[in-house]
Amino acid sequence: MIQIVGRYAPSPTGPLHFGSLIAALASFCQARSQGGRWLLRIDDLDAPRVVPGADRAIIDTLAAFGLTHDGPILYQSQRRAAYAAAVAGLRDASLAFDCACSRREAQSGPAGLEGPIYPGTCRDGLPQGRCARAVRLRADAGVVAVADRIQGRYAQDLAADIGDFVIRRADGVAAYQLATVLDDAEQGVTEVIRGADLLSSTPRQVWIHRCLDLCPPTYGHIPVIVDAAGEKLGKSTGALALDSVRRQEQLVQCLLLLGQRPPAALAAHSVAGVIDWAVEHWDADRVPRRRTYRRTNAATAAGN
Repeated sequence: MIQIVGRYAPSPTGPLHFGSLIAALASFCQARSQGGRWLLRIDDLDAPRVVPGADRAIIDTLAAFGLTHDGPILYQSQRRAAYAAAVAGLRDASLAFDCACSRREAQSGPAGLEGPIYPGTCRDGLPQGRCARAVRLRADAGVVAVADRIQGRYAQDLAADIGDFVIRRADGVAAYQLATVLDDAEQGVTEVIRGADLLSSTPRQVWIHRCLDLCPPTYGHIPVIVDAAGEKLGKSTGALALDSVRRQEQLVQCLLLLGQRPPAALAAHSVAGVIDWAVEHWDADRVPRRRTYRRTNAATAAGN
């Protein structure tokens, strides 16, 4: 029997906030409710955005909310050699190619799901006199479908919807899509629970798995909590900070937002008591099958 392995992978760009707590709690409960392990990864590849000490603050906050990880913490910044080796292997196999295009040139193609589709300028070799900047993976997969645990079937025609996409940026840093795939494989992750804002990335990640002869995990994307203006709750939008005193109440609110049905008296329990109840009663089928929820009305709607 395969052991379930889940993970949570925050970026150390500031303190943990309410929206990220919901994602962490959902991932934790999904893994632990199946007797699985829950791992922690720090996605610190984008060095200019890393806030010194933010990783320690995130780790401590997760522990204070009863979300304790298993095993050592993986830091992406310590994995650069693995990313470089994967890029080299994909290039050697002609699955990826060097690209000399500037951002403006790369965005000169037709409209796609996430902006302009790469026009294929360097697909068959660099133009004369141009030097490589980024590395792109060929989007030759056709339709890639994902049986999402929460959102249902989600599919993209990679060539038509996304186009050849970057796996190593012009600054030499591995792109998010590649690093995430390699790290999940390294940690033996079997199930990924994360926010629905990352659902559109999933077909690309499945395609990378295929190109590297890796088995992708299963995926489940929970609704992203937004404010009254429809903006995702996060560091950049001034999301409400977590309250270190009212932790139990915030955990119960998270459970309501996730469609669970905690008893009214649960907020009076200890943090450990709330987490124990959440794991024992976790039901992924109750998580709302939608991409976003407004925080102001999500708890009420989730209980209907």
